[in-house]
Order: sequence, then C-alpha cells, then structure tokens
Amino acid sequence: MAEKIVQLKKKTLTVNGQDVMVIADEEAILSDVIRKQLGLTGIKVGCRAGQCGVCSVILNGKLVRSCVMKMKRVDNFSTITTIEGIGTPGHLHPLQQAFIKHGTVQCGFCNPGFIVSAKALLDQNTNPTRADVRKWFQVNRNACRCTGYKQIVDAVMDAAKVMRGEMKFEELQYDFAAEKTFIGSYAPRPSGEAKVCGVWNYGADLGLQLPASTLRLALVQAKVSHAKILSIDTAAAEKMPGVEKIVTHKDIKGSNRIFGFACIPGNTCDGYDRPILCDDKVFMYGDAIAIVCADTDEHAKAAAAAVKVELEELPAYMNAADAMAEDAIQIHPGLENVYFEQSTVKGEDTKPIFASAPVVVEGSYHTTRQPHLVLEPDVGFSYYDEEGKLTIHSKSIALYIHIDMICEGLGIPKEELRIVQNPTGGTFGYKISITVEALLAAATMATGKPCYLEFDMEQTITYTGKREVGHVDIKMAADKDGKLQGLEYQHIFDHGAYSEWGDIVLFKGNQFIGAGYDFKNIRGHGKLVCTNHTYGTAFRSYGSPQSLWASECLIDELAEKIGMDPLELRYKNVYRPGATTPTGQEPEVYSLPEQIEWLRPKYQAALKSAKEKSTADKKYGVGIALANYCCGGDFGDMCEVRLELAPHGVTIYSTWQDHGQGSDMGTKTILHEALKPLHISMEQIKMVMNDTGTAPDGGCSAGSRGQLFYGNAMIDASEKLLDAMRKEDGTFRTYDEMVAEGIELAYTGSWASGQYCTMIERETAQCNPSPTYMYGMFMSEVVVDMKTGKATVEKMTMTADNGTIINKLSVDGQMFGSYSQGVGFALTEQYDDLDKHKTLAGCGFPYIMDIPDEMHVEYFENKRELGPYGASGVGELPLSSPHASIANAVNNACGVRIRDLPLLPEKILAGLKK
Repeated sequence: MAEKIVQLKKKTLTVNGQDVMVIADEEAILSDVIRKQLGLTGIKVGCRAGQCGVCSVILNGKLVRSCVMKMKRVDNFSTITTIEGIGTPGHLHPLQQAFIKHGTVQCGFCNPGFIVSAKALLDQNTNPTRADVRKWFQVNRNACRCTGYKQIVDAVMDAAKVMRGEMKFEELQYDFAAEKTFIGSYAPRPSGEAKVCGVWNYGADLGLQLPASTLRLALVQAKVSHAKILSIDTAAAEKMPGVEKIVTHKDIKGSNRIFGFACIPGNTCDGYDRPILCDDKVFMYGDAIAIVCADTDEHAKAAAAAVKVELEELPAYMNAADAMAEDAIQIHPGLENVYFEQSTVKGEDTKPIFASAPVVVEGSYHTTRQPHLVLEPDVGFSYYDEEGKLTIHSKSIALYIHIDMICEGLGIPKEELRIVQNPTGGTFGYKISITVEALLAAATMATGKPCYLEFDMEQTITYTGKREVGHVDIKMAADKDGKLQGLEYQHIFDHGAYSEWGDIVLFKGNQFIGAGYDFKNIRGHGKLVCTNHTYGTAFRSYGSPQSLWASECLIDELAEKIGMDPLELRYKNVYRPGATTPTGQEPEVYSLPEQIEWLRPKYQAALKSAKEKSTADKKYGVGIALANYCCGGDFGDMCEVRLELAPHGVTIYSTWQDHGQGSDMGTKTILHEALKPLHISMEQIKMVMNDTGTAPDGGCSAGSRGQLFYGNAMIDASEKLLDAMRKEDGTFRTYDEMVAEGIELAYTGSWASGQYCTMIERETAQCNPSPTYMYGMFMSEVVVDMKTGKATVEKMTMTADNGTIINKLSVDGQMFGSYSQGVGFALTEQYDDLDKHKTLAGCGFPYIMDIPDEMHVEYFENKRELGPYGASGVGELPLSSPHASIANAVNNACGVRIRDLPLLPEKILAGLKK
C-alpha cells in the first residue's frame, strides 16, 4: 500500500522584523513551527490547550496562544513577534527589566508569555490601570503558579511609566556595586535576564538540542485504576515504522521496583511497592506498562496505541473509606490497605479532661487531593556519558535520593548512575518523587541509545503525585475563659496507590494538628491508607495543610461557642516560654504574640470595614489562621557542598536544587557574606549546580531545608577556605600564592542536624524532629455573593517569622505565590474525577482575577541560633493554613461553615439555603 502523501505549504512570514520562508504542514501547530523549525525556543509550551499562555506570541498585532493556532490560520506575509523580538540579553525591553526588578522571575517558565502579552497590551494602551492589566491577563489566560500575580502587575505598571517617559530605565536596574552586604536585599537572581529573554533552556528546549540519534519515547499507560495484567502483546507494534524497541518489565534487569523510603518504625510497607513498569497489576490510572522507543514522537505514539494489553479489572478503591471497608481486597497483595498508624500521646489522659471541661467543640474536616498544576510538563532525557555512566536529566529536586530510589529496581550499581537537574519550570514538591527518571533509564539501558520523554499536560496531571486527601475528626476542650485544656483527634490520610514518603506525611499530620498552641494534653491517632487513586507526594507544607485546616477552623468554632473574638482566643493560647509543640519540642523562638499584637489593629479595622460594606447581596468577612511549619529533614539530616578557589574568584559545587525558590540567589548571597574578608564580588562567585557527577550530596530541596542546610554547609566550606588562605599577619594568600605553596584549593563544607534532633518515640510520637521552625499569621478578607454562593478573596495580610531574610525579593515571591496556591486550595482546586480533572482549567487553576491584588507581608526577623546568619526556612510556611483563614472569613461573612474543601459556590449556596 502506498505511503500517504504529505503536503506542505510555503509561506513568507515576518518574524521579529525579519522575512523568513516557512515550509510547513497546514495542520501543524504554530508553536511547534516556531520552536522546532525556526529554532526560536523563547516561547514555551505548557498545556497545549490555550489555558496557560506560556506560548503567547503577537500575530498581526493581535495576541494569540500559539499552541492552539494551526498554520492554516496563519496567512502568507503575516507578522509574528516572539519574546526574542522584544529584547535580548544586554538589550532588555523595559518590561523585561521590570520583571527582573519586581521578582516575577521565579521558575521563569511563564515569563516570556507574560512579557509578550504585556507588550501587546502596552502597544494598545500605554497608560493602563492595575485593573486593566489584571483584566488583560485574565482574558488572555496568562497563568502563573509561582508569583501570586501581584509582582507581575507591579512590573507592567513600572514598565509603562518608562515607556511614557515618567521613569528612567535605570531606575529599574539594581546597583550591585552600592551594596556592602546582600543579606536582606532586593538583589535580583542571577538567572533573571536569561529567563525574561526566553534563553533559559528548560527540558523541552534542551530536548531540541539532542543528537539526531536520540530515541523519542511514548508510554503505554493504564486507562483503569485497578486490574490484573493478563498479557502484554507488543508484536504488531514492534513492526511499525520507526520503532527501535518496546520495553516491558521483562527488559528490566533489577527488581523493577522503586524504593519509596519507608522511614519510620511501624510502617508495614517496606517501600518497594511501586513498579517501574507494571508486571502483575495496575494500581492506578496512568500506570506505565510499556515504553515505546522510536525515531520520532509520532512513530512512538502510534506504536504505543498499537500495543495490546489484556486486563482483568478489579474493584477500584478511590477513597480511604472504600479501601478500609471489611470486604475490600488488598491492593498490594500481602499488605493491608491501612499500612501505617501513629499515635500522639502528650500529657495527661484527655478523657477526664473532656468529661469535665466547661466548653467542648468538635468537627470533621476533609481536604481535597490538591494537584500541583505546574506549567512545565514533566520532561527528561538519558544517555551514557563519556565515563560510561548512565546519566539522567530531569526536573528532580532530590538528585542523590533519586539514585537510591531507582538503582536496585534498574539493576545497576548506584556509582554507575548520574542525575542532573535541568532548569526547572516549578515543581512545588512533586519532584521529590520519581516520575520519568526510571523510565528513561530503563529505555537507555535496553537500547544503548540516548532517549527523550516529554509528558503532555494530561500525563503530567494524571501520572505525577498529589497532595493526599486528609480526613480529620477533631475535638477541643477549653475553660470558660478560653484557656485550652485538651485536644483529641483521629485522622486518615488517603495516600493513593504507592507509599512514597507516606509515613513522613502522616507523622507531619500528627505534628501539626493543634500546632502553635499550648496544648499540654493531646491524644491523637493517624492512619495511612492505600487506595487506587493517584499516589500522594510532597506538596508545599506537606502534612500540615490537612491538619491546620482542621485545628484552625475548629479554633474559630471554639471562639464562637465561648463568645470570644477568634484573634484574642489565639493570642491567649499561642506558644510562650514553657509551651511545647504537639511532639513535645520546645519552640526556638516565641514570636506569635508579637505578630498578633501587630495584626490586631488591622484586624479590627478590617472587621469594621467588612460590616460597613456588607449589603443584602454582598457579604464581607474577615478570617484569620495561625501558620506554622518546620525546616529540615525529619529526625536528623545532613548536607555537603564543595568550594574551590579559582583564578576568577571561587566556584561552588552544590546540589541545592532550584525549582523556582531561588537557590542561585541564596547561594551567591550567603557565599558573598561568608567570604567578605576576600572582597569577592557577586560576579566572582561561579556556580556549578545540581549534577551528581560534579557536586557532593546536599540532600533534597524540600521541606524548607535548603536554606538552612546548604547555607550552613557553605559557611563551613568558606571558613575552611579562609583558614587555609590566612597568613600569619591576618591577610590572605592569593590564588597564585596558594598554588605556589601547594596548599589545597578545594574544601568540603557540611552541616548536620542530628545533634539537635531526636527520633520519634513509636508509642507517643514525642520527639524533636526538626532543628528550626517558621511561624506566622494569615488574615484574609473575602466577599460572598449571596445569590451565587461564590466567594472571592479581596485582600491578604500575613505576618511571618522566617528568621533573618536572606533575599527579600525571593522571600516575597515565596509568600505571595504560596498564598495564591492556598486560595486555589480553598476555593477551586481538586483532582478527584478522572474524566473532569485532566486539564489546568478542569483542576481549578487560579488565574489572576481569582487572586487578590492587595497582598502584604510583615516580617518578624527573630534570628535562629542554628540558621545561616539567623535564617530559618521560607517556602512551606505560607501554604500551611491560608485556606483555613479563607474558610473562617466566609463563615464570618455569611454564617456558613464549610468543612469540606474546596469551598465551591454550590456548597456555600447550600449552606445559605439551610
């Protein structure tokens, strides 16, 4: 049979002011033609559904999302402007410079799309209001998961001033030479210029630069949630055009299991429950069954569709209640569906306390399975390097840990594995888990060739881990004056199909129920449950949002029952000297009373304003919540870096993995301070980051541990280098003098927390799990539409004690970005229905009009004895409980208490009708 004839059309286009000839299929997508044929990778591709705007270009003067624009709609002689046509490194447009100044550059994946979009707006309107800018981005579906949007609007407003001649371009630039110290400064991160120009190459950009021999991979994935695999027939697919190899579990040399780190005694799962490629069973929707390796993406996908998998479908337990039912079968044969339990026992028996307490409140609280909703789809590639090491590039934020997780399953010594982190478009924690790494390695081991795997957005959403569902039954006792007397709870975490990090998450659930308050008497119990839904993994503040959702809402209910203001009830009971955490640990600082005192007048003014603004149709309300999270690996952790003196200055070799939080700026700021005696400038600090082939093991970038551990390790390395360079007269040797005298140039710095931490007591959960903590308060102001039930957050005020602020620009970004994720968690986000929740919009992604433009954070810099220059952590604190403050505000506005996230309009409306 004759091959189908492919017809192409020649067009002349003016791209960034230059006429180019384009020969393309009329059905081709504009974004693919720009990136793959014209080589302009400044535009990025995220959702491929027109829902995120990262692919925005200006076509004939109109802003378009190029991922949904077919070439047949692009007329001959059309004019196209991409990010490359707006500004280049060294020749920035005011928009690009303003984006750098205002800290919109975090992971950076959305920056080119926003800048192109903003350019299209300013071409039409050089004097927009903030409302104009927000409406523009909303209509054009420009999405950001990192910033909270406020900084983006700030940047556009300043750029417009420059374009109108009301501000000098130089006012947008940062004067590094004027700073003696960068601790606490607004210095922009080193990657900023590359990100706003679109030349920061993410995984898919690097994929276009791989050798022509690189195989393209496509997965054969399960479309059911639980089944026995009866047969896998690859015969027909193997004969299809371009197919090199189809890899199944039979091709994997090792155990074919990913090690999920069973960490805590009492966990009956050994952690080896997740297959690399399914062999006997399918455990969740999207499970990988086979890998097609072919010469093109099209050939790989066609062959994947031709692989025949025969299944015997089994009961799918999509929630904890069903999996815990008496007649439920074991999802993993030989392992009970409830595979880990942990109690908390602190102080006196709570039964008599509750029997005699003047005031008792109780409630049941439920959280949703929150999707991370990153804009960069999961992506990676693999090859054998010049030393013969199997090398994997991915979005990993746990490079050395991931080697440990997959080496046994692949059947390869860990010394022969190398993992490199690509520039990463956000993870928010999910990449502490394995996604593409083992699949890529298996394909390269089976073929001997470099391999590339790129998920689409549906695969990214359905295959990667989520924040697990939490269900908490909670009860509090207090005296008539509001002094807390006791806490009881039962909580269940639905951790999905696999056990990765599950026992740690359950422990943190126990650790943070009631955290922040002086509960001297606690009796609690938690269960970790295996279901057939998507597996649970790390997400900012993992473990605490489920817990603080329950305790921070019930505190409000307690205040209501007593007839006491909820802020004053908190003030009476927060940590002060003599108080201990739910695990019995003494807080290292006691800043919550001070934070509440600062917040009080603003809270009272907000309540007054809400009352005055409320009408029959619109009710305004104010809600508060206490925020609390820990820093560092649980029960003891360590980190190493290597610092080397060089002719240019110094070079740091580190695995402080960056997924948007700003480890590049953190690294330079801390080293600049530590090496002050050498008078080294920022430019003289070179970074070789995130490659296990060049840097020692520093641990993961998760749990707000990075700044604490890497910072202290860098200070240790700096002190060792300074000691080696120091002469008897107190001056320092030069590089040439060090070489001439034969003195070592490179030094390993380390820091470990084990001496400050203790292991969990199995029966009571009492321990000192973390070396430092973060503390804060949220105040959310909302309006509820009484006709529709829709709640909207209008303003956020937050206080935060993160210790010393190392870089203000980065910390602000973490605060605002986390809060915006909290708004989504509270009001819209969910991943439950496998048919409905497969796209960003379907999962309830919060766009700019969903997030308040008024956001403020007040910092309380209580120095931490153990932190670098007094710093604690950052990223987890602001997503620990903002959703609770929003729910409390909704209740304050309209008297409806919702205990089941998200607070959808129909739930509020149902409450109003009651």
